[in-house]
Amino acid sequence: MSLIYVLDLCAVSICAITATLEARRSELDLFGVAVIAVIAGIGGGTVRDLLLGRLPVYWVHDATYVAVGLGAGVLTFFLARRLRLPKNFFLIPDALGMALFTVIGTSIALQAGAPWLIAALMGMVTAVFGGVIRDILCNEVPLVLRTDIYATASLAGASLLIGLDALGVGHDLAVLSAMLGTVAIRLAAIRWHIHLPRLRDEG
Repeated sequence: MSLIYVLDLCAVSICAITATLEARRSELDLFGVAVIAVIAGIGGGTVRDLLLGRLPVYWVHDATYVAVGLGAGVLTFFLARRLRLPKNFFLIPDALGMALFTVIGTSIALQAGAPWLIAALMGMVTAVFGGVIRDILCNEVPLVLRTDIYATASLAGASLLIGLDALGVGHDLAVLSAMLGTVAIRLAAIRWHIHLPRLRDEG
């Protein structure tokens, strides 16, 4: 198995876990949580594949992705019923999942021959859209619109990966470096509430 494939499965499981943790606030039953966990895990990659014309989308010919998302969601559902976790605990694994999907989406786009700008955008799409769909289904304002630096961290990580690749750094090392950079930016934004300038009504 390639590094990207292993990281992809890890990202699906982590995003399924975070989706389940956030879904607690909506008081969904097991079926509802399972659906949201799977969609959160594969949603961003599905949008990416559709935009790149990679059909059928990746999980159609490899059901492992769906099985991993379903298993992680169901397991977390039962564990979360017994454990008391801080309200925003899900933000930490969410940062890791976002970083993983960033490097995965960017790598896949580069392998498909996409220009660097499109590859960076595909990394962001892969990282963000699963969470957007998750939040919409949970009747929440998407996290990307209501939190400190989020999609920007993904774009920065994607750009770092592309830059390291262009410099001739080994791809696996570039992937790991970009992933760590993305996590660091996101966690710093959470810790110190860093955000981009906001448009305000001066009237």
